Amino acid sequence: MKKKIVIEYQEFTSAGLLAKDDAELLEAAVSATDFSYSPFSKFRVGAAVRMADGRIFKAANQESEAFPSGMCAERSLLYYVFSKCPDVPIEAMAIAAKKGRKLTATPTRPCGACIQVMLDAQKRGGRPIRVILGAQEKIEVISSVNDLIPFSFDNF
Repeated sequence: MKKKIVIEYQEFTSAGLLAKDDAELLEAAVSATDFSYSPFSKFRVGAAVRMADGRIFKAANQESEAFPSGMCAERSLLYYVFSKCPDVPIEAMAIAAKKGRKLTATPTRPCGACIQVMLDAQKRGGRPIRVILGAQEKIEVISSVNDLIPFSFDNF
């Protein structure tokens, strides 16, 4: 039997078209790229989350000479949030990337390890986490982490 998966998401041409809260969160992710330590790849990733209580946290990727000991922005942020406020659900997460000092032309999507940790955060919170992927040419808004990983690991 052949089956098909369809993923719906919204696409915007500028942050000015986003809801105010989403635009603010995306700007936090963009500003987080300034804290990236990426001397090897020169690929600066920033992530920001808005918690259910309204607080916003942000983080950036960190590289190490002892490759692959670095950490993606998304996981750096989520592990911090898990330890800082373990009982507060995450409402939304924004991700942005720069190559050098310039925002990437198209959205940078999280790696598989980050998506799995994002899914863990969604499960912990008991509600979908909206994902906002920002770039120069377009912004994608995805309603749930499940849409990033339709065949997720959830055997526990």
